[in-house]
Amino acid sequence: MSNFYQYFRENMESLGLPAPVSLFGSLQMALANAAAFIAHIDKFGQRITVGEMIGAGLRAEKLGAIATMGAAFYVGAVIGSIAVATGRTLSGGVSLADVMWDIRCNGLYRPWLADTMRRHPVIYDARVIGRSLYQARMTR
Repeated sequence: MSNFYQYFRENMESLGLPAPVSLFGSLQMALANAAAFIAHIDKFGQRITVGEMIGAGLRAEKLGAIATMGAAFYVGAVIGSIAVATGRTLSGGVSLADVMWDIRCNGLYRPWLADTMRRHPVIYDARVIGRSLYQARMTR
């Protein structure tokens, strides 16, 4: 298991979210899948759920457990976890600036994504209390 995936999975699990190795096993896979998620959100709108993305042809069957969760929140967690894993792999930490830089460098920037990151620092900051409650908050 790569350090990237180990850190990515650790961050996602601390948020109570699945992180299948088949989707996020390497930085390249994680970025490609994040881009696919974002493309679906661009096409169907920010209110699409993970289940609706899967139904619309996204090959992410292992995400069925969070089918009712808003896709924008899950994508926010994925992007935040990519930044956390990259930051920890390269330098041992991550900030909102690191997350935003990573988003822009990888062509994933969307105004709604930046807003999601600002409103939910729990996605990328391990010091935020209540990280394990993230999934429950996002399915309401």
